[in-house]
Amino acid sequence: MPTLFSYGFRPFFLAGSVWAAVSIFLWIPQYFGEFMLTTALAPRDWHVHEMLYGYLAAVIAGFLLTAIPNWTGRLPVAGLPLAALVAIWVAGRVAMLLPPSLGAAAAAAIDIAFLVALAAVALREVVAGRNWRNLRVLGVLLVLIGGNVVFHAEAAISGAADYGIRIGIAAAIGLIMLIGGRIVPSFTHNYLRRLAAQGIPGRLPQSFSRYDAASILCAAAALFAWVVTPLSPVAGALLILAGVLQAIRLARWAGDRTLSDRLVLALHVGYGFIPLGLFLIGLASMRPDLISPSAGVHAWMVGAVGTMTMAVMTRATLGHTGRPLAASRATEALYALVVIAALARVASSFAYPELLLHVAAFAWFGAFGGFALVYGPMLLRVSRSASNQC
Repeated sequence: MPTLFSYGFRPFFLAGSVWAAVSIFLWIPQYFGEFMLTTALAPRDWHVHEMLYGYLAAVIAGFLLTAIPNWTGRLPVAGLPLAALVAIWVAGRVAMLLPPSLGAAAAAAIDIAFLVALAAVALREVVAGRNWRNLRVLGVLLVLIGGNVVFHAEAAISGAADYGIRIGIAAAIGLIMLIGGRIVPSFTHNYLRRLAAQGIPGRLPQSFSRYDAASILCAAAALFAWVVTPLSPVAGALLILAGVLQAIRLARWAGDRTLSDRLVLALHVGYGFIPLGLFLIGLASMRPDLISPSAGVHAWMVGAVGTMTMAVMTRATLGHTGRPLAASRATEALYALVVIAALARVASSFAYPELLLHVAAFAWFGAFGGFALVYGPMLLRVSRSASNQC
């Protein structure tokens, strides 16, 4: 099989980045009424679906299929099985572009099949490796599958998705809190230990404790309340409380000491959009007349999801292709573009919507299209002597 199918991160990071750029390129003219795709979903629903269950699902697949061998000690899923998973994902993207006359139910089944197949493969590997502690990650993946099913059901019954969107977003933020809560302090600790060995001592990230568990549980309760009753004062209060706890959690990881290592700093910046989103959506739940929920949703999806996926894709690609774990100028530019996209998209909910939406779209397109151009050759070629950095 080609090098592309030798490890999960290769095809899925490349395909996910390309689709992230292309789908935004297709969405912005639809938003401004300049172009229209004839699909089974309404334009806004198609955009949301392809961000959540298209691009993000691909990056999750690339991460899990690369991380699970490290968790279990088993060989990676590669060759024909990996190619089959990629084919199912591509079939889902094509199906979601087809007009409804060709069968919305069939398109939904093809789309849902990818996450189901990914969960089945991941479960088999985790169980075979007896790596029970990571079953919680698969539990969140099951929530994402449920969100996709609800999404398609709502679109078929009422013509627009609602709960399916919030379930998918909640699952995405839950995954970042679980996985990001593991890798951000871990990579920060490794970097700061190297600084200490060079004679630059300082505080280290605090280890996982009851505080982290409590902050995750509070956030999970807040996300559940938001999914069920998004405009209730109870949901708003829980979201704001969870935002405070998550901000404190992030501060405990010594991110202020990572300014000189952009690969690590990007992880902290990405995670920082989680408490920001919790605050904004909490305020919108309590006072929807003053602030749009869109601000918080895009702080999560463009900021937290966009920045964290970019940070993970760049670091994992460098580490697993045997390259130095250092951010080049091009990589720093990718980080800057995705953060600009996030800030512009959040700000567009308050002022200059047309201008800032275009800024956000072009910055996002530049970030993920740029990843495909800069990192694509690494993903397509045989690795150097690679280290495990996922």
